[in-house]
Amino acid sequence: MKLTKAIKIGFFGLGMLVLVACTSDNTTKVPKVEEVKTKSVNPFSFYKSIEIKPGFHFEVLSWGKGVDTLGGYLLLMSDSIKNNYKSIAVERKGIIIDAWNMDLDNDGNPELYIQYVVRKNVNDINVYEFNNNNFDKISFPGLNSNLKKGYQGNDKFFVKDGDLFRSVPVLITDSGKTATLVKTLAYRLSGNSFSTKEVKP
Repeated sequence: MKLTKAIKIGFFGLGMLVLVACTSDNTTKVPKVEEVKTKSVNPFSFYKSIEIKPGFHFEVLSWGKGVDTLGGYLLLMSDSIKNNYKSIAVERKGIIIDAWNMDLDNDGNPELYIQYVVRKNVNDINVYEFNNNNFDKISFPGLNSNLKKGYQGNDKFFVKDGDLFRSVPVLITDSGKTATLVKTLAYRLSGNSFSTKEVKP
């Protein structure tokens, strides 16, 4: 008799436990996660848009992770009037600091000039002409041996009256005395070939 009563009490307790388990709120509350606002980081170390005429423009953008002087750059052409789009990707060894367009040889085809710092204070230029729906690279001349002798960097490219110039500080030694003389070079372009001449003050 006692055993039967104990079993009944056991079943009653078990039933109550099941009942409580079924009726309890079984949902887990998830802590509120606040929205994290992220700043959009510009992935391009250099970007410039150059309009040739309405609907026709070029974009120059540079990228690279890690070492600043290594990476690549893109030249993009958009002609929305003709629904024509072209691009070229180029490796770079330097930091792009400026880009502009000219038509130095007056042939009707725009040239893109990409100025970059090769190292520390030494500048150089890459030139691409957009011709026959392609980007054609034009070799840009370096400094001649006379200018290289006293060359200290800090040269500057500039455009004046539609012409391209470069000012080059050169260290001159005369009778044991040293002085810095700034020489100016003028660039001409003919048949996709550059020539230079020194401009006398």
